[in-house]
Amino acid sequence: MIIVMKSGTPEPEIEQVCETMVAWGFSPEKIVGKHKVVIGLVGDTVDLDPLQIQENNSWIEQVLRVEQPFKRASRDYRHGEASEVVIETPNGPVAIGEHHPVVVVAGPCSVENEAMIIGTAQRVKAAGAKFLRGGAYKPRTSPYAFQGHGESALELLAAAREATGLGIITEVMDGADLEKIALVADVIQVGARNMQNFSLLKQVGQQDKPVLLKRGMAATIEDWLMAAEYILAAGNSQVILCERGIRTFDRQYTRNTLDLSCIPVLRQLTHLPIMIDPSHGTGWAAYVPTMAKAALAAGTDSLMIEVHPNPPKALSDGPQSLTPDQFDQLMAELAVIGNAVARWPEKAPELAGVL
Repeated sequence: MIIVMKSGTPEPEIEQVCETMVAWGFSPEKIVGKHKVVIGLVGDTVDLDPLQIQENNSWIEQVLRVEQPFKRASRDYRHGEASEVVIETPNGPVAIGEHHPVVVVAGPCSVENEAMIIGTAQRVKAAGAKFLRGGAYKPRTSPYAFQGHGESALELLAAAREATGLGIITEVMDGADLEKIALVADVIQVGARNMQNFSLLKQVGQQDKPVLLKRGMAATIEDWLMAAEYILAAGNSQVILCERGIRTFDRQYTRNTLDLSCIPVLRQLTHLPIMIDPSHGTGWAAYVPTMAKAALAAGTDSLMIEVHPNPPKALSDGPQSLTPDQFDQLMAELAVIGNAVARWPEKAPELAGVL
């Protein structure tokens, strides 16, 4: 249930409503929007009479029930307003959300060595990326595949952050590693295989770093939003949803099926920012630029692109990785589309024959 306060409601009146709700046994959450303040009520509100609450205070404009099972993730919970996630990086704060320029995240699947990760970070930063992605701990389908270098890779990510000022996004697989990952990462990633690891979701929800939640390979959109709800319910409101492809009946030509229809669906259902990962979504570098451009045109808030200096020699996910030169070209093409939809941070360069 949400309580919508009238525009211009004095702060003491808002606090009075919150205190009343606490006295009634609820946990009120104040959400400050552009024009109004909304108070979300957490608890069993089945027996509450919305009209009675509204009549209790003349500053209350409306009391509404949130019908979706994902309460905090629901767009209704913010009275229709989109939220944003603001991430502090060495180069300054970066905002990801519906009303901000599209943010590009790029880097290799796995951190392999110092020269490789720092060199890649420098190239993707020069092209316009704001974050470096790189796996220190890698969940792999095969127990014999490369699992990542672990803690030593975190040190290399920290070195890349120091060298470039890029924000760092890396994955947590085990709650026991969360504290040391949070010392390096600016955003904690929960991967597709852990999307419904509810114990881990609660743990990342109890820490204060933003969380990137990837959609599970066989997850419905409601499954995905309910997973986000675990993080939100644990106290962390900084959640970004990442579509990375789902498994369908045809896996002969693409690794997964990239569900771009999730963008308008999520816009209707949730206030949370949206990221699209066309690298995992297709599994082949040749398809990544097309799907990245389609995602930008469809309205994504962020893109995650795998980039490796020598994809054939990559320890993981080489076939879906762009080279730095290919990434440069893609960023130039994205700038043209981004400017057309008013979502690009900089004016597109003059390009001959790019599109």
